[in-house]
Amino acid sequence: MKKLLLAASLAVFPMTALSAQNMPLNQFLVRATALEKKGPLALLSSDMNLLKKEITESAKALRAERLAARAAGKKPAYCPPEKSGGVGVEEILGHLRSIPEPQRARMSSKDGFKSLLVRKYPCRG
Repeated sequence: MKKLLLAASLAVFPMTALSAQNMPLNQFLVRATALEKKGPLALLSSDMNLLKKEITESAKALRAERLAARAAGKKPAYCPPEKSGGVGVEEILGHLRSIPEPQRARMSSKDGFKSLLVRKYPCRG
């Protein structure tokens, strides 16, 4: 139920939406875990909007980087399909939590999101 509420609150982040906050990844995960523990009260937390904005802003920045690479004739870091349903909150959090702690400590939330997109949408050829 907690994860469902968190997922409903953050919604699915669209691949079409990507100036990132660059919150440290560990800080992002601490806040997300605290929100999960709040259950329905998470909807009233200012951290909910902060994390939602972090996801949205990171997504915007990553999309801009991908399009700029393509426009410059370079291979982008990831290649989502034209019609993508996006990435769900549980998938995002699961991936971010799977990153080993020493690596996570050196990453921003944007870098963590990017690692998910690179894994999920590799560029072929």
